[in-house]
Amino acid sequence: MLSTRVIKANGIDLFIREAGQGPLVVLCHGWPELSYSWRHQIPALADAGFRVVAPDMRGYGQSAAPADVAAYSIFDTVGDIVGLVHALGESKAMVVGHDWGAPVAWHATLFRPDIFTAVAGLSVPPPFRGRGKPLDLLRQGGVTNFYWQYFQTPGVAEAEFERDIARTMRIVLGGRGLADPSAAMFVQEGKGFLGHALVEEPLPNWLSEADLAYFTESFRKSGFRGGLNWYRNLDRNWELTAPWQDAQIHQPSLFIAGSKDAVITGLIGAKRVNELERVLPNLTRKLIIEGAGHWVQQERPAEVNAALLKFLREAAER
Repeated sequence: MLSTRVIKANGIDLFIREAGQGPLVVLCHGWPELSYSWRHQIPALADAGFRVVAPDMRGYGQSAAPADVAAYSIFDTVGDIVGLVHALGESKAMVVGHDWGAPVAWHATLFRPDIFTAVAGLSVPPPFRGRGKPLDLLRQGGVTNFYWQYFQTPGVAEAEFERDIARTMRIVLGGRGLADPSAAMFVQEGKGFLGHALVEEPLPNWLSEADLAYFTESFRKSGFRGGLNWYRNLDRNWELTAPWQDAQIHQPSLFIAGSKDAVITGLIGAKRVNELERVLPNLTRKLIIEGAGHWVQQERPAEVNAALLKFLREAAER
């Protein structure tokens, strides 16, 4: 039976969805999503004998959204998950993350191997700490219009996204409004992040009008500032993670992505997917789901659930 509540963790309030009994599995969502994004996974994992907890991450939904941009570093977001495990009365957990939740899951496992015994990342490969700050490297490469850069100045992207939240969520999540998802990562001067969108089309079959309404109402209440602040810590995260340069994640791991996900089809993403074992020596499976896009756990829940269940069962038995 699914239940919801607000729990204090790492000094802030986190709204959580929880179900089931058994080994703890924490599900971390990305941008611009919510714990609701795991609606297909929570019951499936709970029915299989796991205690499943999915928070609205810091800055999202009904969870706390600190005003300070610096409060969204990888140390803060991983700290929330560590604090959540303890607040739930547990000492061990397996962690699963999608999009921005994937770096949280990867780093949680890297930072605290005493707590996190297995990790699954969806859409975003594990941390390959580069030779310099991400935003500096973009500029040095002559890139000035990547969406990470557009998101940096507080208030700019917020104003665009909050002008018509229903339209924003329909375009960003619905996907069919994007002529080319990879092109959407680059912002044309004066057009904003959504300027590439086509005339609105019907929602994809995996996203109902009721689903869209839930996301829309939630972001209408919370705004987009909290989620965008995660991007405003990209360079700071690079600085903070210096002690883990070239570190590996030795726990059992799983990677899942859609074949049409622009995150893994670009030059950098494709290279990282091909080199997963550099960071994940105990990678049990690399599952690329043919025809799926970025919102893979919502688009293809049956395949994602089957892979997660097999992985989590085997990891729990170790």
